[in-house]
Amino acid sequence: MRTMAVGTGFLALFALLGCTASSVDTPPAPPPRDTADARERSDLVPPRRGTLRQEEVTLSLRSGPLLVKATPLEESVIRLLAPDTYDRLHALAQSQRSLARPERELFLVSFFSYEPNVPFTPEDLQIVHRGQILRAVAVQPVTSGFGRQRLQQQETQSAVYAFEESINYDLPIVVRYGLQEAGDWLSILQRLERERSRVRARGRHPDGMTSEL
Repeated sequence: MRTMAVGTGFLALFALLGCTASSVDTPPAPPPRDTADARERSDLVPPRRGTLRQEEVTLSLRSGPLLVKATPLEESVIRLLAPDTYDRLHALAQSQRSLARPERELFLVSFFSYEPNVPFTPEDLQIVHRGQILRAVAVQPVTSGFGRQRLQQQETQSAVYAFEESINYDLPIVVRYGLQEAGDWLSILQRLERERSRVRARGRHPDGMTSEL
């Protein structure tokens, strides 16, 4: 009987050690998802159900004879645009993924001139966000003449800008070019929230534009 008790004790100790080793060898929890995955949030409505125009989500400023516009290509923003505009900007963002890794922020930036023979400097465009000045780490021309960095009257040249730092689109965003700034993002944010509410309301009512196109 005593021998059996001792044997049982060794078996119990061995099992305990085995459990401890198993717990030590357990692989660590996977790392948190990257920024792109984390954006699969509740603020993402179904695509192609919005009604907003591109101009309504664009930050614009005037610098002398130049009109500078910056439109975020963030999915939660462009999903609230009208279907044709969403399709165009979504395709543009997807086409630039070789330029920008998923964690980068993309903006469509355009330069328009009211006068002939006006130069522009692409790298002078900056974003001010959360007390930081963000500069593009890559610029990919969309129009063929962007590299000339000079505009004729009524001409527009555009490019996609990639920023390395994460941007919270629920907070103020300021676009700066030279000495001029466009900082009316909060009014744009209110417009986005109203449109997001309308899209969700239409989704709850079968007669309210809910069919996938």
